[in-house]
Amino acid sequence: MSFAGRHVVLGVSGGIACYKSCTLARRLAEAGATVDVVLTASAAEFLRPVTFEALTGRPVLTSLWERDRALAHIGLAQEPDLVIVAPATAHLLARAAMGMADDLLTALLLARTGPVLVAPAMNDAMYAHPATTANLKSLAQRGWHVVGPEIGALAEGPSGRPGRMSEPETILAAGARVIGRHAG
Repeated sequence: MSFAGRHVVLGVSGGIACYKSCTLARRLAEAGATVDVVLTASAAEFLRPVTFEALTGRPVLTSLWERDRALAHIGLAQEPDLVIVAPATAHLLARAAMGMADDLLTALLLARTGPVLVAPAMNDAMYAHPATTANLKSLAQRGWHVVGPEIGALAEGPSGRPGRMSEPETILAAGARVIGRHAG
């Protein structure tokens, strides 16, 4: 499945794994997708918007309150073929499961009726916590797709349990499968 001619929104929440989102944005663009990146405030603490602008050739959105973009979250919810959230932190997943819309990314996710793919990334104990499990189950029941997490080294060191964000190529392949399922 090619991303050529497809529109993808890449939501990036604030976890150390967001460095992998740079590679994911580049791979999506190289595959022919139009990529709009939405950074949460905490993601912008890890990576500057200009990084994603250079990789995608498009402006990066960071706030519901940007001038001349009052309804950007609605357009970004309705227009794309796919919304990918990578990394999807425990905090972002909890806010989405609760239906919170207190920033640009969660507002567009709440307005989204098309396919959403999330790539969880967090400490292994946070991923195994019943609250995270319940949040992911709730989102899956709403039709969201999940890729990962993987077992491997985390920011704090080695781990034998899931928590590590899937690699960009794995997320890209999962995204292609999701688009294929939802192609009209």
